[in-house]
Amino acid sequence: MAQGSIHGRFVWQELMTADTAAAAAFYSKVVGWHTMPSAADPSYTQFGKGGGYYAGMVKLPAEPAGGKPHWLPYVGVNDVEATAADAERHGGRIKKPGADIPTIGRFAILSDPQGAAFAIFKPAQSGMDAPNQTPALGSFSWMELATTQPEAALDFYAKLFGWQAVNRMDMGPQGIYLIFGSDGVQRGGIYRMHTERSSTPYWLPYASVASADEAAASAQAAGGHLLAGPLDVPGGGRIAQFTDPSGAIFAVHSVATAKPAPKPAAPKPKPAAAPKPAEAKPAAAPTAASPPAVPKPAAPKPAAPTPAAPKPAAPKPAVAKPAAKKKAAPKKKAAAKKKPAAKKKPAARKKAARKSAARSAKKAARKSAARRKPAKRAKAAKRRGGKARRKK
Repeated sequence: MAQGSIHGRFVWQELMTADTAAAAAFYSKVVGWHTMPSAADPSYTQFGKGGGYYAGMVKLPAEPAGGKPHWLPYVGVNDVEATAADAERHGGRIKKPGADIPTIGRFAILSDPQGAAFAIFKPAQSGMDAPNQTPALGSFSWMELATTQPEAALDFYAKLFGWQAVNRMDMGPQGIYLIFGSDGVQRGGIYRMHTERSSTPYWLPYASVASADEAAASAQAAGGHLLAGPLDVPGGGRIAQFTDPSGAIFAVHSVATAKPAPKPAAPKPKPAAAPKPAEAKPAAAPTAASPPAVPKPAAPKPAAPTPAAPKPAAPKPAVAKPAAKKKAAPKKKAAAKKKPAAKKKPAARKKAARKSAARSAKKAARKSAARRKPAKRAKAAKRRGGKARRKK
């Protein structure tokens, strides 16, 4: 066990069982722990994973003296005797008075007013580090107290360790699930116990595993009995609760932290792709600027023919001939546009007027002649008729 200021924090878990060899085989399959005898006491077995040790195991005396197999949580304190005295004063009981573990620390075993057993521990040396935010595989991620009186139990532990209610979740028919913690950290939950599981209140530890489903399957294959799950829980992750072959209640908790880890790697290609659009934008800018530049020089070119328009206006006499036709009106409009040229030649305008008058006279003469022709024809016909009568 590591050392440090740990008052009110869970620092160790201990399995008390009759068959330590069977328990070692079972938990190595379910949690992946390896075992090692304690240097201070070879009869005491430690459970670890990787380079860390998170729990221990001790052999229980034969029943009824030793009681049923169970897990016992250790809570850190600043003073073992003072905390034990406070526990008695608030309705708890001292089951084992304070005792030293050579080179490790001092501990005592107590029970709360409802009967749940727990231990208190003060390390021999200070300097225990706080646990990581994400528990390591094989360590413990959560603690639960199954008790007959959840609110009364919280009041007792609040006086001993300073725990406070963080949240109360309504679980419907199962009642209220009370989440407690201290120093801004959630440490566990308290709920009304299921009498079919145990006749006395108990603490239930949750070991962190890679997969709660696989751990539950391994527990059943190794002789355990599944009590609940695997199932999803609020806040993320999955849990499973079961009893080991000796009957001790245990639980596992898996948090999907390994799967989201590759997701942060996804943004890495994005910075590489970002420069490509950036390079394209400067390339597009020149092409966008060039089209406006082309029409601007072209605009003056169409305007150039407009000064040349007066040159074709010089041959106006040729335009005057078709003016006598029926389509003379549209052409006169065109001639009106070219009045500036006519002002320069008044003689031509008089000559055109005389010609127009002459044409009008000829036209009138033709019309008059056309009127006379029918009259002449009528007179001629009368004369022919008179000659014919005289011949008869």
